[in-house]
Amino acid sequence: MTTKDFLRTAESVSPKHPDKLCDQISDAILDAYLEKDPDARVAAETCGGHGVVFVTGEITSKMSDKEVDVEKIIKRITGDENIEVHTRIVKQSPEIAQGVDTGGAGDQGIMIGYACSETPELLPFEVVLSRRLNKFIYKKHPFDGKTQVTLRGDKIDSIVASFQNVKKSELETLVREFLAENNLPADGIKFHLNPAGDWSQGGFEADTGLTGRKLIVDNYGPRIPIGGGCFSGKDPSKVDRSAAYMARRVAVDYLKKRNAKEVYVRLAYAIGVAEPLEKTVIIDGVEEEIEGYDLTPNGIIKYLDLKRPIYERSARYGHFGEGFDWDK
Repeated sequence: MTTKDFLRTAESVSPKHPDKLCDQISDAILDAYLEKDPDARVAAETCGGHGVVFVTGEITSKMSDKEVDVEKIIKRITGDENIEVHTRIVKQSPEIAQGVDTGGAGDQGIMIGYACSETPELLPFEVVLSRRLNKFIYKKHPFDGKTQVTLRGDKIDSIVASFQNVKKSELETLVREFLAENNLPADGIKFHLNPAGDWSQGGFEADTGLTGRKLIVDNYGPRIPIGGGCFSGKDPSKVDRSAAYMARRVAVDYLKKRNAKEVYVRLAYAIGVAEPLEKTVIIDGVEEEIEGYDLTPNGIIKYLDLKRPIYERSARYGHFGEGFDWDK
């Protein structure tokens, strides 16, 4: 098998997908706290579906619970004024806090950063195509939906698109418009459009959602390994989020400095310990130790200015390649 025969696939989900609704709720709660208390410790988890949303987690803040209207946030994001809301939020465990208070990592974990020269977004081509197609359809039909693109070499082999309230015939028109606008030939592409049939029941009406259940969509697609930690709902003292963002920034920097084709970054931490246990960069297959960065949690937070209410947007289409500071 030659390189031109290799298949690679990535998917994207719309902001009205049940899991993405939960990600956005968790991050909107985080933003609401950070707006008035940049030092808030937030770990907000959301589960929703079928007329009810549950929010649980640990939040420690100088703000009172009444200053953040969780129910209002949920109704805005879901668009459902009648949705039933249940919350169970407590303060961060003092045994976890004692390690974070001294500047240590909020938990152990491995974070992966990645950048490549395939696209202007510095992401794999299949990831960019599936996301762009999703945005293209969603702009005209803002409902629950999924897209998926399979490449054979550098050419599109197949496209999958399933969207609520969009007939198969209209989906085909939209996909062909997308291809034409992006100067991509449609000949020979296999289309699977609403392959289970047209559908009108979506979002929380059709399915349940959960924060952190679209990790590969949030990261770099299935070709690239991930550390495994969820981002949404977590303040930047959690290295699951902040160190993953920093790993992306380091990967982008090395890609540009070395004029490389592909860069991987690995960072590893122990709870309560500030310095990473591993800081590795792999540049076009050659491994070396990262130099020139403060990779402690406080150093990362300061460098990327992460104590800002910037996170709800990251929960819509992905945390990388969307023009954030860690992408530049």
